[in-house]
Amino acid sequence: MQHDNTGLCPTAPPENIMPMPRIAYVLLWYPLFTQPFIFREVEGLKKLMPLKVYSLYALNLRQCSEEMRAAASETQAFGSRHVFAFLGEFFRQCFSHPRRTWHLFKRSVCRRWSSLEILGENLWAFLAGLYLAKVFARDGIEQIHAPWPRGTATAAWVASSLTGIPFSTLARADNLSPADPDFLDKLEAAAFIRTNNAADKERMIAMMPDQEAARRKVHLIYNSLTLPVMGRCPVQMPSPVRLLALGRFDVTKGFEYLLEACFLLKQQNIAFTLTLAGGGGAIMGLGNLGSKLEKMRQDFGLESQIVMPGLVTHSELPRLLMEHDIFVAPCVIHDDGRRDGIPNVAIEAMAYGMPIVATAVNGLPEIVLDGETGLLVEQKNPEALAEAVKRFVADPDAARRMGANAASLIKTMFDPQTNTGRLCDLYQEQHHLLRGKTCAV
Repeated sequence: MQHDNTGLCPTAPPENIMPMPRIAYVLLWYPLFTQPFIFREVEGLKKLMPLKVYSLYALNLRQCSEEMRAAASETQAFGSRHVFAFLGEFFRQCFSHPRRTWHLFKRSVCRRWSSLEILGENLWAFLAGLYLAKVFARDGIEQIHAPWPRGTATAAWVASSLTGIPFSTLARADNLSPADPDFLDKLEAAAFIRTNNAADKERMIAMMPDQEAARRKVHLIYNSLTLPVMGRCPVQMPSPVRLLALGRFDVTKGFEYLLEACFLLKQQNIAFTLTLAGGGGAIMGLGNLGSKLEKMRQDFGLESQIVMPGLVTHSELPRLLMEHDIFVAPCVIHDDGRRDGIPNVAIEAMAYGMPIVATAVNGLPEIVLDGETGLLVEQKNPEALAEAVKRFVADPDAARRMGANAASLIKTMFDPQTNTGRLCDLYQEQHHLLRGKTCAV
């Protein structure tokens, strides 16, 4: 289908082709350097359908690539400078529709949130949703999508309630457990739901009251590969063997178990180095996880074997992958239920043909097929992690074979053109089903 890239309106389609909906993507920030998968999804969809991004917060271009910075010019970003406009629309709604406004406020804000941060995000999103209702009507938006089921979905739901424009959302991993108090209400209100791994699809369906209806409502489409694959990792397995792990320092990543595994490797005289790249980690009163990992490195006497370079940009990732031999994803399910879906860094590493050791947590077994595309081990088990690393070191040919198998699998499952096309088809099909079922309030 032909689109006019200068605006939201596509050229008129032939009568036998379903029209493309004008879609709004609602995000907290766009672009954001820590969310390259969202960036690739949005920019890929822009080539296929009329899509506009609305950012609830002001632009944050820290560590963004030049490509991301260029895309920022097409984003309608709000933020603190819009506070008076948001409040003005809130008071206008209070005077013109007091009961409806109170209902939306109570639904969106008056919940038992787990933190003041989440309360603040939803309060801002509620105000933004009131304002966006006018903006969406002005821009001719026909579908609203919130790629996260928290603040962005709050804004989408409020705007949808005022305009009748259907909204959808995406839920994954730690969105499901522990879930926000309005999570199931949002799933019920959404026209449809997307998830990006099969494990989370089944978890979500099990949470919903009508599971038969949920199976029709929840759609699985994997993320797209975000890095251009510029080669294959050499997988030389020199001495010392070079391990790589990276991600935000979060309780779901299990990096403390990886450091314990490294201590075991040292005790067994296995020559290795580990690059542990990442940052953050001050989560819900648990203290700074980065400091905890640094202390473990010192206590184990691993300063010479483990390098912790901090956060790395997405553009630095290909170099890191090519300079290492084994990728380790020691993910865990936290005591409160939090977990990863399929870590994007694991996908990128496998796309480069890198042998991977991973824990059998949530969506990871969908890509790490034990003995075929990598080695799966039990979570929270340093001994199993160490043994898997030793298995690759002892059999480089098997490591290369699994790495090659992994690259082939990732190329199929996470192909950007295929998965972006599936997303486009989903929005188009849902628009066709929903046309005529909604009306402005």
